[in-house]
Amino acid sequence: MMGIAGSILLAVLALTLLLIAASGFKIVRPYQQGLIEVLGKFRTTVSPGLRFVVPFVQRMLTVDMREQVVDVPPQEVITKDNVVVTVDAVIYYEATDPVKLKYAVGNFILAITKLAQTNLRNVVGDLQLDEALVSREIINSKLRQILDDATDKWGTRVVRVEIQRIEPPPDVTEAMHRQMKAERGRRASVTEAEGDKRSAILQAEGVKQAAILRAEGEAEAIMRVAEADKYQKLTVAEGEGQAIERVFAAIHNGDPTDDLIAIRYLETLQGIADGQATKIFLPLDTSGLLGSVAAIGEMFKEGAGASSGSAGRDG
Repeated sequence: MMGIAGSILLAVLALTLLLIAASGFKIVRPYQQGLIEVLGKFRTTVSPGLRFVVPFVQRMLTVDMREQVVDVPPQEVITKDNVVVTVDAVIYYEATDPVKLKYAVGNFILAITKLAQTNLRNVVGDLQLDEALVSREIINSKLRQILDDATDKWGTRVVRVEIQRIEPPPDVTEAMHRQMKAERGRRASVTEAEGDKRSAILQAEGVKQAAILRAEGEAEAIMRVAEADKYQKLTVAEGEGQAIERVFAAIHNGDPTDDLIAIRYLETLQGIADGQATKIFLPLDTSGLLGSVAAIGEMFKEGAGASSGSAGRDG
């Protein structure tokens, strides 16, 4: 019996030692860093993988090296123009030194939350309400810089800070809505007035251009009519001039047709004598014409005398 009991005891002891030894194997994830402590004192850091620590002598702590998110609860902040607004934010950070993050601060999440709330009041409190509403990028940048400098000793780096909302009181929000509506109405009125002005200018320019084109067309028509009238008058005058030159040449050169031309002149003079003629065309040299007229007159006299003499003798 004693042999069986001793065997069982040895088996239990061996199993216990095996379990204790197995508990010394630790796995460090790819996104973690391991911190090895020996009897409560930090010894070294280990990279991801399977690690073994001596039970009851060594202990391993892990630190998550991934980027983490901290939600800053909403809080009331008084702006520079004494308007109470509700502000909340989100902080993104990552560990840079696992040793500092583990041993330099007791509760990092609580510490960075309170630090963000305090500095958020300071940053927003230095701005007017209108500036705070349109300057979120400036607030994010300033707050990130402040938190990054403050948490550097804790082994972390603040990647970015995002302001989720800046909410004014309901009465201020309503007043802002009325102001925005009035501003939009003013812009609409200005735009409409500019459109009417532009339309009137375009219409006036169109009327002006049409009047100019119409005047140019009328001027061109008058010019062409005048040119046609001028051409007609020049053509008629040239024809009359050529006719006068031919008559003058015929009379001056003693052409056999002088008597006929003289007769035509006498007929013309007869027409002038009746007082109906408005234009008289005479050649410059009329000596030949007058001589022909005189000769014709003598012929008419001789013919008349002969006729009277014959009549006397017959009687």
